[in-house]
Amino acid sequence: MNSLRPLWVVTVLAVATATGYIMQSVAASNGYAAPVLHWTSLLTMGAATVLTLVMGIRVKRYTGGKAKAPINPIAAARTLVLAQSCTYAGSAIAGWHVGILIGLLGASGTGSNAVKSSLVMIGGALVMAIVGWVVEQFCKLPPEEPTSPEGRAKGKDEEGYAAGTN
Repeated sequence: MNSLRPLWVVTVLAVATATGYIMQSVAASNGYAAPVLHWTSLLTMGAATVLTLVMGIRVKRYTGGKAKAPINPIAAARTLVLAQSCTYAGSAIAGWHVGILIGLLGASGTGSNAVKSSLVMIGGALVMAIVGWVVEQFCKLPPEEPTSPEGRAKGKDEEGYAAGTN
């Protein structure tokens, strides 16, 4: 499995920012309210973030040798995928609201509820993205010394994952 690429995360953020700005402009020109997620969306984002963190800590305890019971490899792989999804979702949500915020600041200033909601959603989305990034790092295996010459030839790839699993 490949690790997150910072360029892709930034690309998702940039595309979502442009899309949010365009959609804010279209909504404002047609008399609609700003397309901001309601603050209750933070509950869902928070639940996904906490679940990701709990699962990541479980994997980290196992890879650090502190867990008493072995972890299912499928559960560890699912944790990795969930962490990467959190990073991309957080990046997309933050970008969307940054674009809306750019459009709103020019039109309404800083006092509107939509601006406040955008700021709160940006903060929550950034926390989600950072937790996803950290948990993705938890899922990397520590380097180990192979005992056989064949194992030494294979080893780990440059990202810390077992060679040949990409």
